[in-house]
Amino acid sequence: MADIIQLLPDHVANQIAAGEVVQRPASVVKELLENAIDAGADTIKLIIKDAGKTLVQVIDNGKGMSPTDARLSFSRHATSKIRNAEDLFQLHTKGFRGEALASIAAIAHVELKTKQPDDEVGTCLVIEGSDVASQEVVVTPTGTSVSVKNLFFNIPARRNFLKSDAVELRHVTDEFHRVALAHPSISFAMYNNGSESFNLPVSNYRQRIVNIFGNKTNEKLVPVDEDTEVLKISGFVGKPEFAKKTRGEQYFFVNNRFIKSAYLNHAIASAFEGLLKSGTHASYFLNLDVDPQTIDINIHPTKTEIKFDDEHTLYALLRSAVKHSLGQFNIAPVIDFEHDPSLDTPYNYKNNQAKAPKIEVDSNFNPFKTETKFSGSSTRQTASFKPTPNDWDSLYVGMESKGNDSEEHSETDFSELQFESEEETTSMFGSDQPVETGSSTYQLHNKYIVSTIKSGMLLIDQQRAHQRILYEEFLKNITIKEATSQQLLFPLQLHFSSQDIEVVRQLKSDLEHTGFVFSKVDDGEVEITGVPVGVPESEVSIVLEQLISDVENEVPDSHFSATDLMAKSMAKSLAIKTGQTLKSDEQEYLVNKLFACKEPNMSPANRTAFITMSVDELDKKFM
Repeated sequence: MADIIQLLPDHVANQIAAGEVVQRPASVVKELLENAIDAGADTIKLIIKDAGKTLVQVIDNGKGMSPTDARLSFSRHATSKIRNAEDLFQLHTKGFRGEALASIAAIAHVELKTKQPDDEVGTCLVIEGSDVASQEVVVTPTGTSVSVKNLFFNIPARRNFLKSDAVELRHVTDEFHRVALAHPSISFAMYNNGSESFNLPVSNYRQRIVNIFGNKTNEKLVPVDEDTEVLKISGFVGKPEFAKKTRGEQYFFVNNRFIKSAYLNHAIASAFEGLLKSGTHASYFLNLDVDPQTIDINIHPTKTEIKFDDEHTLYALLRSAVKHSLGQFNIAPVIDFEHDPSLDTPYNYKNNQAKAPKIEVDSNFNPFKTETKFSGSSTRQTASFKPTPNDWDSLYVGMESKGNDSEEHSETDFSELQFESEEETTSMFGSDQPVETGSSTYQLHNKYIVSTIKSGMLLIDQQRAHQRILYEEFLKNITIKEATSQQLLFPLQLHFSSQDIEVVRQLKSDLEHTGFVFSKVDDGEVEITGVPVGVPESEVSIVLEQLISDVENEVPDSHFSATDLMAKSMAKSLAIKTGQTLKSDEQEYLVNKLFACKEPNMSPANRTAFITMSVDELDKKFM
């Protein structure tokens, strides 16, 4: 039988490796930025077009490469970081495998320009699909410029799997943030389709966070600093009152390398236990410095997962450090057993004796000789009454006649009284339809609504049903552009990052059709003067945060329009939740509104909203 095993050609092997290393344009951004940092650059520029599908270019002022190194850098497993296997456990750099540039060159058009400081001219290398098209001498500044064009041009199937520009741009921005946060001593700039998105000068770590996420972030940060023999922790965590529904602002850096760790994330959540509202997540920006020999960063192609020698110790130290910071800055209640009582008294009065207050009594004071003045409706009258100890009965003389007179006018007097009306509370679902008395609904475990029908029983999921009701209402309002709005007494000011502001600006017109009224959308701040009827003011920030997150990640699917996506996101945020108690009239109204919808049987997320159970099915349960 003939031999069937054969070696793969280099270009095929490179494309297979590219499938592990390069998943989307953000993967290229990560690899090129890390190479620029390893080159010793202190100024790095990222230029992208069409969310990186057309162009990803990284320009740095590092040490550059020689012509030979420039050619060799695109070979597989060619690296300057490793000489033997032991070097894998002494890594202090980013890229070390030597696969990134070879994988990128296999599935894109790459142009490399590089020059070393001592050379007069540099090298320009052009590679198309692993094939070197040209290598020429070129005049270029010191450093390296790598341009990756037409990603996945020779693999159409992989290109079709890419999401929309908004989603891919979000991933690119996330990678840019991760690298920029890990290196505040390096100046970064990002340009998207010719416009500047970020310009981050050299700064300290706190200022780098503020420059990325907005000036309002500064007041949200609580410092964390702990130094032990095993681990050094530095960075910041967010205050509990600023916790978000999404996990966007959560960053772990181990030896200046961004990682994802559900185990360490649980340590942070445990430190915040009892301080966060249900369903919210605290923000954190933490740097962990450990001995490189105690970690293995070579277990995942993207190097975002790390294996620790002693995870339990790191968990305990991280949890304790965060809890200590929260208590130290009066974020969480603490008991201080080393409290010095002398600190309670100001230093200037520490040794002074307490002075007894002086009490002065006027022996001539007689309250019954004092004239009592009282003001009437139109004139000021002065009454003077000087009773003697034996004339107390005279105080009540004339009260009977006055009482009789008052009885005669009591009916007219009370008829003119006006009482403050109690605050009217509207029903959760409004009151545009009358509710019949004698309700036949029942709420089960604050989750389901049970109702009777001719054939048997109806069981409705209250959260999904309300989502369907709100979804169709919002979709109708956006479509016909006739939504009603309620004006706020005081404008509501919300703060977002620059990329979130851009999303709000894109959705502004559609949001206005739902009932929102914006007076300002700029400079990291959104000012709202009106909200849709039925939307509580306290829920506005939650609605917008959820909407921004859904739009950036295209939830639930890229095939839906922006209008449909917005209606679904708002319905998901504003619908009643499982566990909320409903009155009988609210239950009845929910049932009536659900079956007035066009698609009552499914929620906006295509999940069953209600089920029916016939009498025959119930009878079978008792057989």
